[in-house]
Amino acid sequence: MDMRKRILLLICILCTLVHSIAAQTEKNSKPEFLTKAFVHPGMAQSKQDLDYMREMVVKGIQPWKTAFENLKKNTSLDFIPKPFAEISVGPYGANSIGGREFSESAETAYNHALMWYITKDKAYARKAIEILNAWSYVLRGFDANNAKLNVGLFGYYYLNAAEILKHTDSGWASKNLQQFTQMVLTVLYPTIKDFFTEANGNWDASMISTIMCIGVFTDNHEIFNRAVERFYRGEGNSGITRYLYPSGQCQETTRDWGHVQLGIGEFAKAAQTADTQGLDFYSVADDRLAQGFEYTARFMLGEHIDLFGVFTDRDNDKFRDIYESIYQHYKNTKGLLLPYTEKAIKQHTRPKSSVGFLTAVKAPLPNAPAKTSLYTGFDKFLKPTVIGALKGKSRNLPANSIFVKPGESIQEAIDANHKSGKWIILEAGVHTLEAPLKIYSGTLLAGQGRETIIFPTPQTGTAIINGEEILADVTIRDLLIEGVTNVIENADPNHDRRSRSYMNAPSREGIIFKSKEKDGIQNITFENITVQNFTKNGVAIVGGKNIRINQCDFSDNGASVVPGAGFHHNLHLSYITNCDIISSRFDTSPYGNGINATFCQNVKVINSEMARNGLSGIRCAESSRITINNSLAEGNNEHGIFIEKQMNPCKDITIHQNTVQNNRYCGIDAQTAIQLNNKDNRSLHNGRE
Repeated sequence: MDMRKRILLLICILCTLVHSIAAQTEKNSKPEFLTKAFVHPGMAQSKQDLDYMREMVVKGIQPWKTAFENLKKNTSLDFIPKPFAEISVGPYGANSIGGREFSESAETAYNHALMWYITKDKAYARKAIEILNAWSYVLRGFDANNAKLNVGLFGYYYLNAAEILKHTDSGWASKNLQQFTQMVLTVLYPTIKDFFTEANGNWDASMISTIMCIGVFTDNHEIFNRAVERFYRGEGNSGITRYLYPSGQCQETTRDWGHVQLGIGEFAKAAQTADTQGLDFYSVADDRLAQGFEYTARFMLGEHIDLFGVFTDRDNDKFRDIYESIYQHYKNTKGLLLPYTEKAIKQHTRPKSSVGFLTAVKAPLPNAPAKTSLYTGFDKFLKPTVIGALKGKSRNLPANSIFVKPGESIQEAIDANHKSGKWIILEAGVHTLEAPLKIYSGTLLAGQGRETIIFPTPQTGTAIINGEEILADVTIRDLLIEGVTNVIENADPNHDRRSRSYMNAPSREGIIFKSKEKDGIQNITFENITVQNFTKNGVAIVGGKNIRINQCDFSDNGASVVPGAGFHHNLHLSYITNCDIISSRFDTSPYGNGINATFCQNVKVINSEMARNGLSGIRCAESSRITINNSLAEGNNEHGIFIEKQMNPCKDITIHQNTVQNNRYCGIDAQTAIQLNNKDNRSLHNGRE
């Protein structure tokens, strides 16, 4: 064999090996879809669970006794269902036609079904059947803003009631059962089967739960697993890692605590149904549900929490009856104690609970589990007290610094002092830009933490640009650069995200440093800055070397404005040599990548988070010497880490000790890379191998 053939053979072997290594990281990463026969009854509770509940009530054991008494008190045999053919409900229940009647009947039917199972009094079964029959022969469709939400929230109760009646000697006539099934498959399911990606995550959470119940009730694995897939890797705000961040912070945390509890409560319902069918949703993403409940309960109990964004106190004193199932599962199945969840139960929900407790407690396991603790592996580098513009903190500032008050000209201060070695300090408040701020070599620009806001007017477009072709020795730190057209942050982050999804949304970008010269942008440091909500790139650096990004938060940048989706990112690097990205966050680009690096050399991403992006967490192309270590890439619409070949493959790629989970495509796709060093990565529940 001549030398050329040997080389070609060696290349083939290496390519096969690279493919094999990449595939190994994805081993067993798909969720455990249901393939075996359904358990019946099989939603909130199995027959074993229902029997255990009944046994505890009959024996008069607390708190089952009190919970049952509350249930009985609120379950009247005099209830008369009032079905509507068409249900129409606007936002927040406005202009309701049939909505209240639909929800009341749902919960009442379930209560009567539970009373029937516990008491064996057929009067309760007959009333539950009466309610289900009334709606199944009349209901034909949903309309208006809350159509999907109505079915998601209340379909669950109709189906749980029906499941109990179907699998007991309730006396439900077969023709009426068939009519109800027809209503489920032709009215309820079509309304929610495609979910609602654009909405806040509580919508899809409710639909995931109800679709799973539809699958159980109709013995349809395809329907059931459609919801399973959504739970693990839903788009928008819907998947578990989309809705809940590693700390337990919820996508709606800055909105209000009523919606937070609504969302995590619906995910808990889905987890409980999955558990009844033998699937484990609870453990996903390092017990993410437990993290969410503990985080929420902690704040609502008056404890301090850290969060990305701005605090809200709305509904922080209104505890929903959602905590029992989570508490009971983690305590009894995993030995995981949730002190704040437990405290919320004892102080707020259990004294007045009924269904919440009765349906939460599963039949006990034969052996008590060993005690475990919540995962804290990301605490070192994902805390909002470390990343981005910090709250309420100022660093020691040189005595000769130049201070700029809101309303004063930042540009004049830069023009006069950028070569002086003096820091230019922007005082707390909103600094409105009527034109892009031009940065020159030697500029040292700082704020006073998150309270210092740089806000380009809607007409300005770009916040910060380089003022000269060769830009060197620049530091920007300790401030927030805001991209929304209204400087006041919206309580609902999804509101602004949706408004930026249109092609004609205002064209706005954060920090843009570009040079036609090779290495024209040199020695640039960004530290503890937040750049958020821009329709184009949050930060883009083209043509440079020696870039350092430390403890920054570039999130929610990159919309679908012209030239369209996929063109802009949280961080865009091109033709860059030597870039260190350390302990930073690149999250929730609605239509782009967390980090997009092309034609780059020697880029290191360490201790960082690239999550919930419309494309990949990090994408590299036509690049070499890329290192990604000890980082988190989760909940992205495409890959967690994507090493792409456009014309030439990337080479000398090191991917070590990262967690890549719940991404719709591969956790790590680096099959085209040459000299790939890919090891010790946690790759879980990604969509493709």
